[in-house]
Amino acid sequence: MNGHDERPVGVLALQGDFADHEDALAAFGVATRQVRVAADLHGLAGLVLPGGESTTMLKLLDVEGLWQPLGDSLRSGIPVLATCAGMILLAERVEHPNQRSFGLLPITVVRNGYGRQYHSGTFPLRSDVLPAGTTGTFIRAPRISQVRPGADCEVLAWRDQDPVLVRCGAMLAAGFHPELQPGHPVTAMWVAMVRTARGAALAH
Repeated sequence: MNGHDERPVGVLALQGDFADHEDALAAFGVATRQVRVAADLHGLAGLVLPGGESTTMLKLLDVEGLWQPLGDSLRSGIPVLATCAGMILLAERVEHPNQRSFGLLPITVVRNGYGRQYHSGTFPLRSDVLPAGTTGTFIRAPRISQVRPGADCEVLAWRDQDPVLVRCGAMLAAGFHPELQPGHPVTAMWVAMVRTARGAALAH
């Protein structure tokens, strides 16, 4: 591989704002590939689960035969970025109403936990790792009601008292949409995770 890893990042492109993620990553010089069928999952450097409508995504994952292959990729240890609906798909427990998920993040999420469209907007984030003044755009956002006690999961940012950004191993999950704000620090953080993982792979 001549010392340079050219593998793209996969962006789940069944529904939702996947194009915004592609644009946000392109701005950081990251090549992407839309994931629509199982074959699209081969040879990826990372995976993005975008915002959108989680129940629709679940149906389309079944229609396209992607549920099991995507789950295998998510469990493979490659960096994963999940925003809004993507975070719901990864959560250990989903409430109001309960629904199926991959169960890979040790969190409980409440769908539309901040209310409907009327309560959407951009809000300040409290964080020790993000630059001062960083904000998050919340659109019919899920609310993290619990991070499972004792789990290996770090809360990186809060909206008021609620955790809204968590990192669990190679998975970074946000209840907001960093892809809608150009150059957002959360996108930059995940790009750094991908590049670190690429470097480790090349070293071996």
